Amino acid sequence: MLLVARLGGALLLLPGLGEQDIPASIRLALLLALVALLLPGIAPGLPSLPDAVPKLLRLILVETAIGLWLGLLARLVALALGQVGQLAALLIGLASPLQTDPMLGAQSTATGRLFTLLAAVLLLSSGLYALPLRALAESYALLPPGAPFPADAGAGRVAQAVADSLGLALRLAAPLLLVAVLGHVALGLLARMAPQTQLLNLAAPAQILAGLTVLGLLLPALLALWLAAAADSLTLPS
Repeated sequence: MLLVARLGGALLLLPGLGEQDIPASIRLALLLALVALLLPGIAPGLPSLPDAVPKLLRLILVETAIGLWLGLLARLVALALGQVGQLAALLIGLASPLQTDPMLGAQSTATGRLFTLLAAVLLLSSGLYALPLRALAESYALLPPGAPFPADAGAGRVAQAVADSLGLALRLAAPLLLVAVLGHVALGLLARMAPQTQLLNLAAPAQILAGLTVLGLLLPALLALWLAAAADSLTLPS
């Protein structure tokens, strides 16, 4: 049960393996397979069964918190690409067609949903999903079951991961932001030169078309940069 608590908490949030689109039966089968794989090597270091129910509940809660913490650190790496999709929709004028995204919430845009799925596909196809699983296995040496959870260090690590995720998203979206600013400047100049023209009616379709074109041209480079940054982030020591 201690292994199920930690591994199950992590699988709720791990990118690629813990996506809400994956059926629960498949995630449960993966969890049981991981437990069966790790149990022989970890069993000697597990604490004995407590004689009181509160102690048992404390062990399970601490193990679940560790799993959620590790899963969240990995999930924040994938969320950076989803944030790029959200920013892209805002910059190119696609912020209104909303799509349901289990990870980003019901107010996700179409491009945000696309980039979230791309993050999962890239992690699974590149083999980077194995790095969080390796961290889970090695976490039993650094945070053995029964040891107190380092809340201060854990909170600091999460705060740093959030800052890194947001910074990565802003760096990846910078070319789109530059194109959007230049486009609005051009529209402003046209409005000054031809004030009688209904630019708003003409600008919206042109903005979406130009934005999608630029996004399509930049997409391979954006995905390559994100994949390299994700590999670096997932290999950093905790």
